[in-house]
Amino acid sequence: MKQFNFIDLFAGAGGLSEGFIRAGFNPIAHVEMSKEACCTLQTRLAFHYLRQNRKSETYFSYLKNEISRNGLWNTIPDELLKSVINEEISDKSMQNIFDRIDDQLYSKKVDVIIGGPPCQAYSLVGRSRDPDRMQGDKRNYLFRDYAQFLIRYKPKYFVFENVLGLLTAGNQKYLNEMIQLFESIGYSVGTPTVLNAQEYGVLQKRRRVIIIGKRGKKKFEFPHVSTKENKWQIKKDLFFDLPKLNPGDELPLTNYTKPINEYLKLTEIRNGIDFITQHIARQHNERDIEIYSIAIDKWINYKTRLKYTDIPKRLQTHKNTNVFLDRFKVIDPFGCSHTMVAHIAKDGHYYIYPDLNQVRSISVREAARIQSFPDDYYFEGGRTAAFKQIGNAVPPLMASAIARGIKKQLTK
Repeated sequence: MKQFNFIDLFAGAGGLSEGFIRAGFNPIAHVEMSKEACCTLQTRLAFHYLRQNRKSETYFSYLKNEISRNGLWNTIPDELLKSVINEEISDKSMQNIFDRIDDQLYSKKVDVIIGGPPCQAYSLVGRSRDPDRMQGDKRNYLFRDYAQFLIRYKPKYFVFENVLGLLTAGNQKYLNEMIQLFESIGYSVGTPTVLNAQEYGVLQKRRRVIIIGKRGKKKFEFPHVSTKENKWQIKKDLFFDLPKLNPGDELPLTNYTKPINEYLKLTEIRNGIDFITQHIARQHNERDIEIYSIAIDKWINYKTRLKYTDIPKRLQTHKNTNVFLDRFKVIDPFGCSHTMVAHIAKDGHYYIYPDLNQVRSISVREAARIQSFPDDYYFEGGRTAAFKQIGNAVPPLMASAIARGIKKQLTK
């Protein structure tokens, strides 16, 4: 069967790419400005290469800290490492990025380009916090840079992912210009579609705008993407086999506490290794722990959210009691998590573990599971960098559903 090739722009930690690789696509290049995320991508490429060559034990040795990262990377072809391009996409860097991607092609054709530019300029939160409503932010126009890759490599399809705010930013100015630009360079663009990760087996309410384009003028509709019934629960199905943590506990390598269950097997979150990495929790001060306890009690026992104005005055540190009253939020143990965002890298107040026996914010591994990353996915750069990469990512489970939809179109 023919293997289809893709390029991932604004790749982050590789959640979208992971979904396409699962669906049988071959990555030609990843372009990403964050050094830590690029290291994560290179480590993940090492995982896929070694698994394909039946040398997974080498990768597991790295996770167990038996070999260094350079030791791991030295076991894979150099061109794989070079396929991860650590550059910010801009007019200045464009030609250099093109040259480096061209070096990776070896006469191969690019079938799909995927990616989602940084979303701050479109996000409702970003606009509300900026006095100019992000009007002068250059990130509003990163879709123009995205289009340059379509012009050069002429893929059969492209997938453009972003936040819901894209639909309304600038009174649809950016969305309309984006679609007109894509159509002017030879793509038929399907209706922008909102997908909810929860409908694809992800235990998270995460809605994203997906725009798919097909090369040619023939009318194109968004490909059918099959959904799964999501009957699972965070605590009973997703977190049930992870060791207990106290604030500040770090288990960089530990064992599961229970056998695999149906959900973890179905989603491939537990997919072959018999240990866990990066089960690392933040340290919290006594004030935060007391607030977390109040929030957990209200949610678990009364199904009500803690408002900042409900916190005892002696524990309040913010004078503003009119906005952002839900700054302390417990993850729902009986359903899906609320949306994971990159702010989790700054503090854990919005992602409190739902158990009075573990009063803390969630660990790196728990955050990764909420995003549907498998347990053998390793995030480079330390705890803060890992949280940021996870918060910005596309859930691999949802990405693989999109990839399968594209693959059906390509194989017709």
